[in-house]
Amino acid sequence: MSNAKIIDGKAFAAKLRGDITTEVAKLKAEHGIVPGLAVVLVGEDPASQVYVRNKGKQTIECGMNSYEHKLPAATSQEDLVALITQLNNDPNVHGILCQLPVPKHIDENAVLAAIDPAKDVDGFHIINAGALATGGDGIAPCTPYGCLMLLKDTLGDLSGKRAVVVGRSNIVGKPMAQLLLKENCTVTIAHSRTRDLPEEVRRADIVIAAVGRPNMIKGDWIGKGATVIDVGINRIEGENGKMKLVGDVDFDSAVEVAGAITPVPGGVGPMTIACLLNNTLIAACRANGVDAPNLGFDS
Repeated sequence: MSNAKIIDGKAFAAKLRGDITTEVAKLKAEHGIVPGLAVVLVGEDPASQVYVRNKGKQTIECGMNSYEHKLPAATSQEDLVALITQLNNDPNVHGILCQLPVPKHIDENAVLAAIDPAKDVDGFHIINAGALATGGDGIAPCTPYGCLMLLKDTLGDLSGKRAVVVGRSNIVGKPMAQLLLKENCTVTIAHSRTRDLPEEVRRADIVIAAVGRPNMIKGDWIGKGATVIDVGINRIEGENGKMKLVGDVDFDSAVEVAGAITPVPGGVGPMTIACLLNNTLIAACRANGVDAPNLGFDS
């Protein structure tokens, strides 16, 4: 039987949302400010519709204002950018999120660039990416930010630990590496061209798996006692032809050697929306010259 600690992202995210709810109530009582999150959805992508619905529900549960803008798939890039400009200028909106992917005829980078960096609660704007890379005070992307919270809650001080990030996307891999560097880890970014990937992973105290390939990282790749954060969410066919969710790590073999590991589902997934709400709270505080609370880092 495995001794690995199962990192419960669902419970951590619920606690974080509770703390956010408390801070939102305080902000309203003491300063008359209610954080507002605007979510823009273009088209009818079913997964995106579910995400947007969940985001709206949790935004309201935390006492924030939720503004949803659902646009038809044929919406022009010009009209989408015009809406974002309108939201940039709305003082009641502190966070703006354009749900990705957008339809093919719209340039995703142009849309992200149109969002005011101070309201970019996804942390994807090039100014926020640059601030993160240079140790500045930008907004960190939600999923890596959530991973960092789970890591610090599990391990405490990360200083001097050897971390391997498998995956180099702008959304997870690169910002995750920057956040770990900020915590004084020794960081390796591994990817599809890395020579002897299993050996790179085996040397790590911390493994972040973010490649989008189901069960790719096997238990014998993991060093004994390492902490494994699995960002992957992959749908595969399970028994009886039913679809099931799995991560990028082969959980059953990894759990035998890891010191701690996130499950899929119930690990990193719930942290993403909780961190989005946390970023919206921070953005609202900064916009009004109020000290932002440092939630999610109790250890």
